[in-house]
Amino acid sequence: MTDRPPRLSQDEFDLIVAHAVERIPRDIRRHLDNIAITVQRRPSRTLLREMHVPRGDTLYGIFEGDALTERSASEPPLYPDRIIIFQEPLENDCDTIDERTREIERTVVHEIAHYFGIEEERLAELGYE
Repeated sequence: MTDRPPRLSQDEFDLIVAHAVERIPRDIRRHLDNIAITVQRRPSRTLLREMHVPRGDTLYGIFEGDALTERSASEPPLYPDRIIIFQEPLENDCDTIDERTREIERTVVHEIAHYFGIEEERLAELGYE
C-alpha cells in the first residue's frame, strides 16, 4: 500500500489551482475574464447522476456555462461561466504530490477547453481525457 500525501487545506489546494491557471499561455488566459474557477470538496450525488457518472466513478471537475463556440452576440449569457474543481476525488486518486499537481493542472486545462468548445473526443485525442 502506498502512503498517500497528506490532505491539503482549502487554501493550499486553491493555490495549486491558481498556479495551474497561471501556467496557461497568456494568449489563452486573456479570454478567461468572464469565468469563475472555484474549488468544492466533492461533486454532489445529484450532479453525478445528472452527468451519468457510473457508480464508483467520480468527477475531478466540471464546466458550467455556454462554450464560446455556442454563444450569440444578440443573446449573451445571463450568468458568468464557472469551472468547479473537486478536491476530494483528486486527493483520493493521486498517490504522490507530483501526481496530484499534474492531475489538477490537467483537470483545469480540460475544463477550460470545454469553455472554448472543445469536446470530449478531441480532448481524449490530445491526452486530456
